[in-house]
Amino acid sequence: MSDLERFLDPAAAFPKTMLELIEKEDRFLPKIAEACSRAEQEGVLKNFAVRTDEVRFLPPHVPRKNIFCVGKNYREHALEMGGEESVPEALIVFTKAPTALIGHRETVPAHGDLTGCLDYEGELAVVIGKRGRKIRKEAAASHIFGYTIVNDVTARDLQKKHRQFFLGKSLDGSCPIGPWIVHRSAVEDPSRLRIETRVNGELRQKARAGEMIFSIDEIIAEISRGITLEPGDIIATGTPSGVGSGFRPPKFLRPGDWIEVSIDGIGVLQNRVGE
Repeated sequence: MSDLERFLDPAAAFPKTMLELIEKEDRFLPKIAEACSRAEQEGVLKNFAVRTDEVRFLPPHVPRKNIFCVGKNYREHALEMGGEESVPEALIVFTKAPTALIGHRETVPAHGDLTGCLDYEGELAVVIGKRGRKIRKEAAASHIFGYTIVNDVTARDLQKKHRQFFLGKSLDGSCPIGPWIVHRSAVEDPSRLRIETRVNGELRQKARAGEMIFSIDEIIAEISRGITLEPGDIIATGTPSGVGSGFRPPKFLRPGDWIEVSIDGIGVLQNRVGE
């Protein structure tokens, strides 16, 4: 038994997976908080700290079912992708394959044999905590476990070639996520979160989540009208303007590029494009 586990109720146990924590947060989170508090009181909490540069980050969670993504959910991004007619009147939803997920500081494959138009999309993502269908907008927040960062890396030429989103957005390693999940209790107002994306230090994207065309609550309500949302499902809520394909000429990613997506109160997601 570890030192920290000594501070837990003997009848309790740590969750074995992130999904178990998400599904049973009411059981586990109070116990973990109590353990940390007692460990801090006894002066041993610092013994469990680790340097972030000494660990390998994996995706904080890999859903067993769905990664939903929202397209063109910021007006300025919709305009840069196709003008006024591209601004959606209804929610645009697509999915990414779970095999696309990689962690903080892991390498994004360049997939040079498949694409020459690899693009970045910094996004705020929601992790669903409670099962629900036909969720009312007013109740949507109660179905959220927490928030994280996603970089919805996209092969624009494949997207255009196949005339849909899935293949161009689901290449292996094309969905960096993390570095961690921040519980909803630590995010007072998600609409105020500032999203920024930098490539090799150059600021490319900057917006607040409140600039979304469809709010987080509206997204959850609309998706759940006909699809049951399950604990652990991820919803990437859309990207602001400033993607590489929006520049003239385009600024697509190249091998060796360093991408940073930062969101207030959550952290910074960093990844390099492979050779």
